[in-house]
Amino acid sequence: MKESMSSRVGRLIAGSVNAVIDAVENAAPEVVMEQALREIDGATDEVRTELGRVIAGKHLANKRLVEESRKHEALAEQIELAVKEGREDLAEAAIARQFDIEAQIPVLESSIADAAGKQKELEGYIAALSARRREMEAELSQYRAAQKEAASAAAGAGTANPEGGAAARKVSEAERAFNRVMAQSGVAAGTGMSGDASKLAELEDLARKNRIRERLAQIKANQADD
Repeated sequence: MKESMSSRVGRLIAGSVNAVIDAVENAAPEVVMEQALREIDGATDEVRTELGRVIAGKHLANKRLVEESRKHEALAEQIELAVKEGREDLAEAAIARQFDIEAQIPVLESSIADAAGKQKELEGYIAALSARRREMEAELSQYRAAQKEAASAAAGAGTANPEGGAAARKVSEAERAFNRVMAQSGVAAGTGMSGDASKLAELEDLARKNRIRERLAQIKANQADD
């Protein structure tokens, strides 16, 4: 059974990078890291695609609602004219059309409301995935620092302990492999995306910083009022 979008996002948000690091220590770092990053970025792309469909659907439903409302108003004017001219047959036909429109309007309104709710939910998914990726970047940076420290310590002991020198080489090799993966995926510098995706990521970061400033300003204002 295909994993639902909400379940997939929830799993990625709840997951820990520790499993990835454990796998890196016992398997090919390239394979493990590429898979982890692909899944996060793939989930984000999937949510963005669905968000685009939802926004487009909401736009069409809203456009249809405006058109139907306009038709209803025009029919009201036509009904008054038909009554004045003694053409009750035309008035009845226009009223019947109004009934058809009135039956559709609640459905359109409900569709728009549902789409708005779904849009908010998907935007929340994107924000959460972006936040999780930032956390993973920080955790990976900490791991790299720990690996460097371990390599330095092992290298210092290598002179007196050949096994320690071998361990240092092993750690160094893992570090280099890790660096290659991070460079290819753009984890360290956040440059793995290009074109529109890069611009969207930059826009999200700008919006996030703006929300941070707004919340800080609100907290300051609340404190000033106390």
